[in-house]
Amino acid sequence: MKLKTLALFALTIVLGLGMFANNSFANEPKSAPSSESKATSAAASSSSSSSHSSASESKAMMAASETKPVIVGGAAMYATKNIVENAINSKDHTTLVTALKAAGLVETLQGKGPFTVFAPTNAAFAKLPAGTVEGLLKPESKASLTGILTYHVVPGTYTSAKLAELCKEGKGQTSLKTVAGGSLTIKQTAKGLEVADAKGGSSSISIADVTQSNGVIHVVDSVLMPSSSASQSN
Repeated sequence: MKLKTLALFALTIVLGLGMFANNSFANEPKSAPSSESKATSAAASSSSSSSHSSASESKAMMAASETKPVIVGGAAMYATKNIVENAINSKDHTTLVTALKAAGLVETLQGKGPFTVFAPTNAAFAKLPAGTVEGLLKPESKASLTGILTYHVVPGTYTSAKLAELCKEGKGQTSLKTVAGGSLTIKQTAKGLEVADAKGGSSSISIADVTQSNGVIHVVDSVLMPSSSASQSN
């Protein structure tokens, strides 16, 4: 009997010690992350954020580099350059540039603007009657030349999308007031946008939306002629 009592007493003590140990371990406060662990985590987060930012910047740079300038007359037309700076590089617009210099309009078209220029090509000037261009380039014809050239310039920026929108509102056409004082009629046709002048002539836009730092150029295939009064008033 005494042996049984002693055995039960010993078992009770063992079980009691086991429960005490378990409770002590469960209630022991968890240690806070060390400062070294915090620093490592912060560095990892910063590195991830930096990598994401760098990736975004790289994508933006790649997109910008993929935006190619429009080619006119074998030369790239840069949006960071003004109308004259780009025009002088186009081999298709040497006559226009010569005319602008003779009329004293280079400085004007290098100005802030913005301007929309309907720029005739050399082939467009070649369509004029023989001797017309040579006559206009003479000093005594400066007023007439200026009137013709400024008839190709409209204050403001009119992209092809804007012109198409105005034509839609005007049931197929719209009118633009030029720097010369006369108006040009823009028509939406099945072939695209056409520009009609005061004398009934018509020109097609062969290259649209050549962005400039001070406006936009639309290349046209014919010279636009103002009314006699408009060309003589400049």
